[in-house]
Amino acid sequence: MERQNKSAGFILLGFSGNLEMQAFLFMLFLTMYGMSLLGNTLITLVVRLDPALQNPMCYLIASLSLVDICYTSVTAPKMLVNFLSQEKGISFTGCATQLYFLLFLGTTECFLLSAMAYDRFLAICNPLRYTSIMNKQLCAWLVAGSWASGMVLSLGQTSLIFAMPFCADNQINYFFCDIPPLLRLACGDIFINEITVFMAGMLITLIPSLLILGSYIHIITTILKITSTKGRQKAFSTCSSHLIVITLFYGSASAMYLRPRSSYVLENDKYLALLYSVITPTLNPIIYSLRSKEINEALKRRVASKWFLFKV
Repeated sequence: MERQNKSAGFILLGFSGNLEMQAFLFMLFLTMYGMSLLGNTLITLVVRLDPALQNPMCYLIASLSLVDICYTSVTAPKMLVNFLSQEKGISFTGCATQLYFLLFLGTTECFLLSAMAYDRFLAICNPLRYTSIMNKQLCAWLVAGSWASGMVLSLGQTSLIFAMPFCADNQINYFFCDIPPLLRLACGDIFINEITVFMAGMLITLIPSLLILGSYIHIITTILKITSTKGRQKAFSTCSSHLIVITLFYGSASAMYLRPRSSYVLENDKYLALLYSVITPTLNPIIYSLRSKEINEALKRRVASKWFLFKV
């Protein structure tokens, strides 16, 4: 099969449909993108401004919200432009850049979620030493380590993908540049590349997953030892929002990336990709504001205050 001239770039087919459907989808995703930006920005600002939220868990939640702001901004603007444009092309460099930041921020979120699980582990399993261990310096290192891990690991993944030869058919049945549709366009003998990409994906998701699993095994064991029903409910409530976010993000991302290329069905998978790229970052601030009493009350105080916008 003829190989692609890389200077030609790619065509993002996105969602098919008439003009009315495209207009509806544009308004739908514009609303979701706006909600994601607003919700995550509010949480980031309120944690920074409210003295009652100066604790490790809220600091990590604010860091997650910052990642989600960037994460949705990698794919949503280009997708919105394509809904209103006949030209749906993206350059080879643009596609590589989009994939890099998608993997970078997705990996960062994986490690941040594991850092949050470690925080809950210390708070529930070792409460007497929690404040001495989970101090500002450790929080800063956990956040910085998450960003650094994402930056390095995603660079390797992106390099492996774009080192492969692509076929002359440059149409991507997707709304952004992602690993599954790009693997479908690859030509020639790419078995080694494919295995390496899969193993790298396993590494990125496996390490945080094991950290989260280990933390919650200890957390659940400790909670079950609590004799008071009220005490158990309180302990579970401190972890519930984190568990919901983990389930949404890891469930959709693992279903997408930890599969062989032969099992990809892009017409269906592109809808699954919406879950981890747009829907989950939109739901995260809602989940945390509803499930966290501290953040919920702080948001009400700050939004009600006429000085909120002027104190930033």
